[in-house]
Order: sequence, then C-alpha cells, then structure tokens
Amino acid sequence: MVQRRSRPRPRGSSSRSGGGLWLFLLGLLVGAGALYLFHQGSPSPAATERREEEAPASRRTARQENQEKKPPAHPHKVPSEHVEPAASTPVTTVAGPPAGPVHGVRVALVIDDLGTSVEELRPLEGLGVPVTYSVLPYGDQTPEVVAELRKRRAEILLHLPMEPRNGENPGPGALLQGMSDDELKEKTLAALRAVPGAVGVNNHMGSLLSAEEGPMTAVLGILAARGLFFLDSRTSAESVGYKVARELGIPAAERQVFLDGDPTPEGIEAQFQRLLGLARAHGVAIAIGHPHPETLAALQRVVPKARAEGYEFVPVSYLLTRSDDNE
Repeated sequence: MVQRRSRPRPRGSSSRSGGGLWLFLLGLLVGAGALYLFHQGSPSPAATERREEEAPASRRTARQENQEKKPPAHPHKVPSEHVEPAASTPVTTVAGPPAGPVHGVRVALVIDDLGTSVEELRPLEGLGVPVTYSVLPYGDQTPEVVAELRKRRAEILLHLPMEPRNGENPGPGALLQGMSDDELKEKTLAALRAVPGAVGVNNHMGSLLSAEEGPMTAVLGILAARGLFFLDSRTSAESVGYKVARELGIPAAERQVFLDGDPTPEGIEAQFQRLLGLARAHGVAIAIGHPHPETLAALQRVVPKARAEGYEFVPVSYLLTRSDDNE
C-alpha cells in the first residue's frame, strides 16, 4: 500500500496571512481617526451661530448684511399717487445741501392725513418749529384735532379728498371726476365747514381730478371767494391745481418733496436732506409728510440739526406766490 505524502506548506504563508490582517486593522484605525478629526473640525450649528454673532462686521457675508438692512414691513401704506414731481422741476437735480451755515433759507413742513388721533400732534409740537397741519374733513377725531390745533394757534389746512387714477378710495366726502360743478362746490363747502379755522386747502390724493381744469376751476373758485390759499400736493405730474389757482388770483404754492414715500428711517432722512438742498439752492422749499411713527421720529432727529445750521422753518403760508409778486 502506497502512502500519500502530505504536500509541505509553502514557507512564509502564515506570515503573509497575518500581515494582511494587521494591514486591515491599521486601515480601520486610520479611517476612524480621520473621521474623528473631521467631526472635531466641523462646528455645530449652535457654535456657528455664536461665532457669527461674535464676528466683526467686516467678516460677515453680504447676504447677512442685506438681511440685517432689510426694513420691517410698514403698517401705514402711503398712497401710491404720492409721486414725485415731473423730471423738469429742480427737485431731481439737487441731492443734498452743501456743508456750512446758511442764512435766510426758509423751509416749510406740512403734515397730511391728520384727523384720526390727537396723540399724533404731540410729537409735532415737540419739534419746536412751525408746522402746517393738514386735516382730513371726516376723520374719526377731526373735531378734536381741529380744536386742539386752534387752541395752539397753529396753521391749519383742509386736506380735501379728490379722486385718484388708481381707483384707491380717497375717503368720505371725496370730489369725483363725474360730479357736476355744483356738486363739487357743495362738497368743498361741506368739507370746509368740517375743518373750521382752515386758512388754506391742499389735495388728498387727487391724481385724476387735479389734472382736470374744469373741476379744479369749480373747486378753487370756492377758495377764491373766501380768501383761502391753495397748496398743490403734486400727486401727479399732470396736476393743474397751481396753474388754475394762479389764473384765479389765489395765493398758491407747490410741494417739492414727499418725506416718507420710502417710510424707512434712512429713506426719510435722505428726503429731508434733499429738501434742505432744494431750499439752499432756491431760497425756499416745501415738504409734505405724514404722521407715521417713523416720520415723526426722523423729524425729531433732523430738525434740530437743520435749525442749528441756520435753516428757518416757517408755516407754508409764508411761501405762497401771490398776485402782487413779480413773476
């Protein structure tokens, strides 16, 4: 019987098998270490937020800065027909006042849309400068607001509602394009009775009606008969209010700047600087604003500085064009 000899095991096979196992284990250890270092180098979301809060402004991203600068939603929407005047007027050519003191330069501030709250008057009184107050005829507190203003001997305007182009509701008692001359006159008289003591009138909205010579002649004829003046709010570049007033011999003026078309603090202050620039360039300028909290707060910041520079704040009646003026 022939015995089968077992084949001898190749030398070194055991060591190669053991070496492969060691290499496998070493790979696992290296991978685990790399994974640990990766997690240690990646901060948690909370840590990231803390670092961004503590980082200087120069290291913040442009997106973060834009988010911070985005103004909050404004609860008081300024009517859309509160537009700037036509590009042909000097308003668009002056960005702001040059440096240095001024002398003999006059500025008028008109605050529209009053009549809903007596409390809105207090910050305006605190400015320490003359302000012209324009009161809606049928506001919730129009009688109380008018009584308070008359007690102060403040300058009062009737803020007369007129029809706009965009279909927005101008409020009760509005003068509409389809009304007859008699209806327009009757409504104008009724509105004047609701704001006793008014020395003049400016239009609330009215981008449609103020562009029509016939209706404006009927309305402004009432002012002429009562010795009142007209301030054209210029809610449309096509407004003929100032032109018709001058033809009727009515003392009149036009608004140059809306302060709060952009109701952010930065926007309001920029428009105020624009107002000062116009006043310095032309001797006088008229601005219209609204009793929004942002507007009142901005005026409290910028008016004292303008006074210190020499700007004189006057009622709007001081800046009227009259029949005896040399034009």
